[in-house]
Amino acid sequence: MAEEKKYDFKEIDFSLLKLDLFNPRLPKSKQGKTEKDVIEFMLLEYATLELMMAIGQNDFFAGEQLLVIEDDQDKGKYIVVEGNRRLTAVKLLSMPELSGVKKVAIKQIVSEAEFKPTTVPCLVFDDKNDILRYLGFRHITGIKSWRLLEKARYLSDLKDSEFKNLSFVEACRSISKSIGSSSNYIKRLLVGFELYKKVEDENFYSIKGLNDTRFHLNYFTDSLSKENIKNFIDVSLNVEKPLENLKDENLKKLVVWWFDKTEGNSRVLGDTSGLKMLDAVISNSVALAAFEKGTSIEIAYELTDDYEKLFEREIRKSLAAIEKADSYSNKVKNFYTGLYLDLKSINDITKKIRSFQQQKERDADDF
Repeated sequence: MAEEKKYDFKEIDFSLLKLDLFNPRLPKSKQGKTEKDVIEFMLLEYATLELMMAIGQNDFFAGEQLLVIEDDQDKGKYIVVEGNRRLTAVKLLSMPELSGVKKVAIKQIVSEAEFKPTTVPCLVFDDKNDILRYLGFRHITGIKSWRLLEKARYLSDLKDSEFKNLSFVEACRSISKSIGSSSNYIKRLLVGFELYKKVEDENFYSIKGLNDTRFHLNYFTDSLSKENIKNFIDVSLNVEKPLENLKDENLKKLVVWWFDKTEGNSRVLGDTSGLKMLDAVISNSVALAAFEKGTSIEIAYELTDDYEKLFEREIRKSLAAIEKADSYSNKVKNFYTGLYLDLKSINDITKKIRSFQQQKERDADDF
């Protein structure tokens, strides 16, 4: 028996189409605001001007239908679940007064537009969840990938609406099957988003310049694959309540280290290299204590090695530097004034190290 069709195709006047004011792509600070607020955000953040120009010059491409549902609270009108940027572009081509920003650019685009479509091709769905399942594949594992925070917000909504009766682990497994992504990736996105919401609830710890449009969620999602960082904040991905034992103070430390800039720089970046160093530092009490007191992450990372490795590394670095200086020596016309004293210091230090080595060897033989 053929499956019942879940949507109908319609050409709908743009005046009957409403932007989704709770779209997962919108940061929380913009959700639930007015249509004007959302339009202005899209103009500033999502290259909507370029889309206006494309539609104005080429008309609306029929293959890019909007995915909509009828508004239960406003019969005869439709909420756009997928395609809000396209709808914004169409609206502005006919009604540029909808925006209070980018007025000059909008005016020029409108004046040069050959097309100002008033109807838009739409697929009208009965159930929003049918659209959400499609969006999960298209924008998380498919060809039109959302930014990470948008993906996480969408997955959180999907879990709460479609899989609320399942355990966390089971829900992640079911979501991964429905959108074609790994269960571990889904776990890290969902738990990372829960951590983000806690930080957001704390007003981003009042870190200057940090907000929901400037936060890098990948710092959390990538950290959740690092065992020592997970233990530091006490988070587990394989239990019903991953944040049940969360160490809030350590969560704050992570965010401050990543985002609070001193003299324009963060204590540590959340990229691959930064997280590797941080994961090692956190696992070593000496290195962590030094880092918390202000030592750079690079120096703290060096402290995670045993002293034999550190000693050998520095000797070899010094040897390489001396050899390089030696290669320049026959080209130097005037040696600098303090050269003799520097060479004497180097000689004295090498004698001291050699003497200490000999003493250690004698002590080892002294039974």
